[in-house]
Amino acid sequence: MSGMSVAELLLWSVLGFLFWKKGLHSRFPAMGVYLGLRLISMPVLLVSLYLQLKPWGRSFYAVYFYGYFGVYLASAVILFFVCIGIFRAALSPFPGLMRFGIVIFRWAILASTIVTFSSVSFRHRGVLIIPDVAYGLMRSVSILELCLLAFLCLSMNALRLSARDVAFGFALGFGLMSANDFIFASLISAHSSLTTPFQLAYEGVILATLGMWVSYCARPEPARKPVVMPASSTIYRWNEIASALGHTGTQVAVQQPANSFFLTDVEKVVEKVLTNNMKRRESEL
Repeated sequence: MSGMSVAELLLWSVLGFLFWKKGLHSRFPAMGVYLGLRLISMPVLLVSLYLQLKPWGRSFYAVYFYGYFGVYLASAVILFFVCIGIFRAALSPFPGLMRFGIVIFRWAILASTIVTFSSVSFRHRGVLIIPDVAYGLMRSVSILELCLLAFLCLSMNALRLSARDVAFGFALGFGLMSANDFIFASLISAHSSLTTPFQLAYEGVILATLGMWVSYCARPEPARKPVVMPASSTIYRWNEIASALGHTGTQVAVQQPANSFFLTDVEKVVEKVLTNNMKRRESEL
């Protein structure tokens, strides 16, 4: 485990170097903050953990406890913004859907936070309640990460999103880590006697995920071509509807496409109904 922890720190360092070298911090600023937090906190926590195991280093237990759960809580908060950044990058060709989706995303985050704090058991008092809050908040983030990965996998063709895109790679990695957390927690609760093998497998998944991220950042990312689609496509209609939401009082000049937009067809039906009603009233008079 000590060797795997050192290997994890090295992989985080390589990932951070490649991340900033390729300028991905401008595209994913929250991810850059998350990497910086991991790179700064991991050496401090590893040294504190090593020292508090010494007979004379019991005072370092408080440093490790507050440092670990402080970083854990900060990571959970930052990961909310990381998910929003990945979502924004994946839907960048569709600005209407992106803005509308981010609004829904923020409400989902607020609901997750409320559920987290309302479901925390207050069996522990004092500082011992910090782990309960931290684990509950990270559990909500993990569910959000899995939902984001499922959304991207189901809508890759519609969004013209390649599996080699860095946004999809980050979403895949966080999804793997979240699934790893849930599986590890369930197995440990059911088989407490097999803690060491499960910990090795858990750390192995983390190392594999970091290696995958390093691969995504090291190889050249394929240029994402502009999305061109007919006006009759479903995603184009949804993008236009999402763009129109929240923008009232604006005059828009609409050019009639080859295949008429579905709102134009609705207008024709309404005009026809009004004409029929007027003729009926005239005949009654």
